[in-house]
Parts: sequence; structure tokens; C-alpha cells
Amino acid sequence: MTGGDRLKARLPRGFVDRMPDEIRAVDAMLAKIRETYELYGFEPVETPLVEYTDALGKFLPDQDRPNEGVFSVQDDDEQWLSLRYDLTAPLARYVAENYEKLPKPYRSYRAGWVFRNEKPGPGRFRQFMQFDADTVGAPSVAADAEICMMAADTLENLGIARGDYVVKVNNRKVLDGVLEVIGLSGDDAAHRRLIALRAIDKLDRLGAEGVRHLLGDGRKDESGDFTPGARLTPEAIDTVLAFVGAGGATTEETLATLRRVVGSSARGSEGVEELAEIGRLVAAAGYDDGRVRIDPSVVRGLEYYTGPVYEAELTFEIVNDDGHTVRFGSVAGGGRYDGLVSRFIGEPVPATGFSIGVSRLTAALKSRGLIGGQTAPGPVVVLVMDRSETARYQAIVARLRAAGIRAELYLGGSGMKAQMKYADRRRAPCVVIQGSDERDRGVVQVKDLIEGKRLSGTITDNKEWRESRPAQFEVSEAPEALVPAILALLQGAKG
Repeated sequence: MTGGDRLKARLPRGFVDRMPDEIRAVDAMLAKIRETYELYGFEPVETPLVEYTDALGKFLPDQDRPNEGVFSVQDDDEQWLSLRYDLTAPLARYVAENYEKLPKPYRSYRAGWVFRNEKPGPGRFRQFMQFDADTVGAPSVAADAEICMMAADTLENLGIARGDYVVKVNNRKVLDGVLEVIGLSGDDAAHRRLIALRAIDKLDRLGAEGVRHLLGDGRKDESGDFTPGARLTPEAIDTVLAFVGAGGATTEETLATLRRVVGSSARGSEGVEELAEIGRLVAAAGYDDGRVRIDPSVVRGLEYYTGPVYEAELTFEIVNDDGHTVRFGSVAGGGRYDGLVSRFIGEPVPATGFSIGVSRLTAALKSRGLIGGQTAPGPVVVLVMDRSETARYQAIVARLRAAGIRAELYLGGSGMKAQMKYADRRRAPCVVIQGSDERDRGVVQVKDLIEGKRLSGTITDNKEWRESRPAQFEVSEAPEALVPAILALLQGAKG
């Protein structure tokens, strides 16, 4: 291939490559989350990345292809397939397909990648990971209260201190009552209602004034892009903003305000009483100490929520990329979605669950020094001094691995200097060297790279360096000698 024909290596917009330290940090975090979910009796399930588009609820029948929210292709049967948009719709399909075999209520969790065919931006990616937990088949709001308590326990199990987070709970029925009061109920208002829901959901990010624009004629963002609004009247906008700001100092005060806001709306009143029941359940379990709180400002943007909705918010402050001190904000959310499974089987199936934004939570834990504080060491590297003796070097590697020591044989084609540079880039704690002299005597040289770096900062004279041979020692290549020596070196490096 000529220079002019060479492909350009480029990462697609909205996607990121993940490095080893990040992967290990996320894996450790996921293990802690899984531990908490299992404690509550939830069990794992895994669905594929690809679903039929209509199962995701993202197909527009009046167009030739699915809308821009999903990545989609047609298969050889001309069926639309899409990368999953979230983990909830695939779960609904799975439960419906296996409904008779599953225990009800069905408690499950799953972690995986989801994909959004949307405009990428700072902190907004087209591929990201979620970790969900759901209870399907439980009509009582006791299931919602339990999810909220599990969210609190999950954050604490990850090391986030009590007082540095809050799980806020609202109810979509209460909002529906407000929308009814301002004349935004019914099928003919479905599109404007969805715009309003998504606008309110941006309250933390845009503030009341930004939401006011989105509830009205629309808003132009910093890039100049314009988002059409819900076109509500000024009076209706005031009512909505009064609702989301109805939180009081106590649960009783908040509920009293909400009862006044929903007025005579039967659906709104039903939602308020469900919140009152959640408040009682949370208090009975001792989670009303600031961990779980009724808060009308929580409005999940998805239309499929039918009852309680909740968000786990981190309340501590960080300094963002612009140097401003801000709260970290929401890292998880969810709610009740009693209509998703019933789309497939034609009968009511209650369900509730929540989803953790893995990338955002990872960033939060890193900011507090709870994960990813230190770069993981690499493997012990056995150098190749004589290629005709590769089998002997490989035997040394095998002995180390058999003892549970992470090790590798240098497989490149370079000499000693390049091999040492390679080991340094691999963050190897040490290298094992065996030249012809060492081979004849049945020994190896072990060079401690970590200690060598430390000593190199204190030794400035070449003669002193040669004579001291810092952090290097000789040991028999026999497993009973070599393995304990390497283990002792690794233990010293950890200390």
C-alpha cells in the first residue's frame, strides 16, 4: 500500500478507547455493585447488544428507517435491528419471552454497553455502560422503596460516605396530575408532553431559567444549536416550576405542598399517596436519615415511567474542567415502568428498576480517591539474551506463572537496551536476565526496576553506580529459589 492509499487511524466521534487502568478500576467497581445486588437477592441475566428495533420502541412507522436515537441496520429478512438504547427495554422483551418460566416477582441485574445515535459532546458519548437492577411482577411501591434503599447501600459499599449522597424520590403520577391541571394530558399532547418531561429532567444541568425556555418556545445552547420547546403558556410554566420546587424541610411538608399542587386530579392524588407510603417504608427501615428523600424535582425524561421515579445524586463538590466548583450530581436513576412488558403479552405486568451510569460513577469515585488511585504494576519480564535458548527462558516464565506470578517472555526482536525500555513501558516490577555465564552456572540476575528508579535519583557518580549495581541480585533459576525471591521482591514493591 502506498503512502497515498494509507488508511487514516481515527476514532469515531462519540466513542472512546479504554486503557488498562480504567478497565481494572471499573471491574473493581462493578464487583462491589454486584455484591450489593446479590445481597438483596437479585440474580444476573444478560441480553444481546442487538434487538429488533420495534422491541426497543424506537421505530417510526411513517419513515423508511428508525429514528436517529438508535444505530440500526436491516437484516436479510428486511427486519430492522438496532443496538440497544438502554438495558430496560431488552429486559422487558426477555421477561415477556420467558414469562411462564420465570419466578414472579423476578429480580435481576445486568451490566453492559448501550448505544445512542445522538450528537456527542463533552461528557456525552454514543457508547457507554450501564448497570441495572429491576424487579418485575411486584405491584406494590414496597418494591420501589427497596430499590431506593439498595441504591443507597450500593453507594456506601463503594465507599461514598453517608451525607455525600442522597436518593431522591418523586412520582410520575404526581407530574401527570400537574400536566392535567395545565391542559397537557391526552394523546394529542403526547409530543409536547415528552418535550416537557425532558426539559424538566434537565433542571439540575440548566437551572430554572434554562428549563423555562425549553418549556416555552425553545432554547439555543452554547454551540448555537436550537432545541424546540413545549410551547407552554407562561402561567403553565410557572405551575410546572412551582411543582418541581415543592420540596420542603420534611416529608410531611413536601407531601402537603404536593397535595395542594395536584388539586382535584385523581391521578396526581394517587401519586402523592404512593410517595407517602414510600416515605413510611423508608422510615421503618431507618433510611429516612437523609439517605432517601421525597423530592419533586426528580423527573425522569423517558415517557415509559408510570409511577415512582428516583435518582441517586452525589452531593459533594468537585472542581470541573473549567475550574468551577460544582456538585457532581446524578449517577443513577430509574423508576416504575408498568407498561413495557405488557406491550408484548397484552396483560398488566408491574415493574420497577434503576440504572447506574458506570462512567459517571467511575469518575466520581476517582475524584474521591476511592478507585484508580495507583497504576497497577505490569508483569515480570524475562529477557531474551540468546534466541537459541528461548525454550529455556520460556521454562522460567512457566515456573513463575505456575506460582501465580504474572510474567511474560519478551517476544520482540530487539536487543538488551530496547528490552529494558520495553519492560519499563510495561511497568514491570523487575526483569529476569540470563546470559551465557548465568546459564552455565544455573542462575539468573533479577533487576528490581522500582528500587532501581528510586536509587537512580540518589546516585550521581557512574563509578558508584557500577560498583553498587543497585537493586540487582543473583539467584538460582531453580523454582524453589527463584519463586520465593521474586515473591519477596513483589511484596516489597507493594509495601
